[in-house]
Amino acid sequence: MARPKRVFLPGVPLHIVDRGNARQRCFFDDRDRVHYLDHLRTAAAEKRCAVHAYVLMTNHVHLLVTPEVPDGVPAMMKSIAQCHAQYINWRYRRTGGLWEGRYKAAHIESETYLLICQRYIELNPLRAKMVEFPGQYRWSSYRRNADGRPDPLVTQHELYRSLGVDGAARCGHYRDLFAQPLSTKDVAFIRAATNAEFAVGGQAFLKRIAGLRDGACGPAR
Repeated sequence: MARPKRVFLPGVPLHIVDRGNARQRCFFDDRDRVHYLDHLRTAAAEKRCAVHAYVLMTNHVHLLVTPEVPDGVPAMMKSIAQCHAQYINWRYRRTGGLWEGRYKAAHIESETYLLICQRYIELNPLRAKMVEFPGQYRWSSYRRNADGRPDPLVTQHELYRSLGVDGAARCGHYRDLFAQPLSTKDVAFIRAATNAEFAVGGQAFLKRIAGLRDGACGPAR
């Protein structure tokens, strides 16, 4: 069955999930995670993509990214996938593919779902019962967005910046969002849309993305 064709729209955020092959590990220790984040920061800058949120799990990665150019995300993800796979194969003397085929990507309607998706990403370690509070997990953007800790990878979205007049106010308002759990409906919506490589948003937004995807030409990326 042919994979759906994808479009990448400058200025429209994407929720991206990249999984290890057969759900196997893509990170074995902290050194691997540091390597991935270092290259992600370099690739995002080179390919003109802004990373708003991320989490590195044991066998997969979640990213919230806004591209500046149509080919920014495909170029960034290709660079990351190749570099990290080569590194893991070299370091652990292994062969074969590291990633499970094509990464998943879903468009996110900023006005309604961006901060929900950002929380969804940063709450992954909690849902996986790895920690009791998202700030306990080192390998996510939560500490930057909620506590103001330096993280050169993160570029704050304009909706995040609108939470307060300064960094302290934004962090405080952002932490307040975590006082209430995400609804099961929102979690299911984000998961289903990402697995289907479609979109998360209102009906008008979904129709817009469907029309663009139906009119896309060329090979799927």
